[in-house]
Amino acid sequence: MKYLLDTHTWIWWNSNPSNLSNKVKELIEDLKNYEELLLSVISIWEFSKLLEKGRLKISVNGYTWIEQALILPKLKVCELTPQTAFNSTTLPQPIHDDPADQILIATARIENAVIITKDQLIQNYPHVKTIW
Repeated sequence: MKYLLDTHTWIWWNSNPSNLSNKVKELIEDLKNYEELLLSVISIWEFSKLLEKGRLKISVNGYTWIEQALILPKLKVCELTPQTAFNSTTLPQPIHDDPADQILIATARIENAVIITKDQLIQNYPHVKTIW
């Protein structure tokens, strides 16, 4: 099974795991639970935008934080490919208007992955599997 980390899941795993559900913590901690953990490059961009806007505070350089946060066993960063970009604009309706979420959903569908997210809008989208 493949799992795609939503941006907040990735950030919380690396900075405040107490924000994660017990189910998610147990899933990520036990490497036998998954084939791969996926992270969309859009999540790295979203993290960077949160820093830029002052909505997130960290104690180290932003890029250093990113490099350290990418050191997870079985983690694969999913690039924004032409296929993902296009698929994010042709998702079955109804879909909410957040472009980053659309890219995450398109990535999960292409990779046949379950999205690990607390985001209710993504959880309610019937064309993707989620866990929290």
